[in-house]
Amino acid sequence: MNAEVASDPLRKRRSSSEGPFPVRLRLLGGFSVWVGSRAVGEGAWHLRKAKSLVKLLALAPGHRLHREQLMDLLWPNLDRRAASNNLRRALHVARRELESEPSAPRYLVSHGEHLALCSDGPLSVDIEAFEEVAATARRSRDPRAYRAALDLYAGDLLPEDPYEDWAEDRRRQLRQNYLALLAEMAELCEERGDLGSAIDALQEAVSEEPGTSKHTLI
Repeated sequence: MNAEVASDPLRKRRSSSEGPFPVRLRLLGGFSVWVGSRAVGEGAWHLRKAKSLVKLLALAPGHRLHREQLMDLLWPNLDRRAASNNLRRALHVARRELESEPSAPRYLVSHGEHLALCSDGPLSVDIEAFEEVAATARRSRDPRAYRAALDLYAGDLLPEDPYEDWAEDRRRQLRQNYLALLAEMAELCEERGDLGSAIDALQEAVSEEPGTSKHTLI
């Protein structure tokens, strides 16, 4: 599917007057970005901190952060002047990769001392979709809705960044949500007499988190 999107022959250039293309971000199971039908290839991110800047904004509430917050997270050991210079460089590189051509709409925008991701255009982030569908499943108490939510969990958050403090808590939270969904789904299936599906859900949870059981998951 990704290869088809990346090679779509019908993709056309869009001028700033036509508005921005939708941006899609995948953070679960690994980082990927699509701007419209264009996949931003892994090789494009030759500056790692530029990619981290986009990740941080994708994770932030409202997809915006104060410049000082970004500097503290990305360059905690540098003085303000050096960190500010690094942020400008990372922002320049990230804009170049996302916007691809000079006339393209801005996807990284300054609002005073804040930087915002896609503040003027559509943005979809997979962790938000996962959490929304999970909340819907819990309201409906329908095992099929639980399965739809579980299928959106493509893997742990940003596994390529295992030692980044800014990703650790969010990664743990999302994983716990995923494991809790499995346990809740197993309980629902058991209540409905669908023991096979209940066992499958518990086995899936145990395979993801060895040493757990129904009682420790719920």
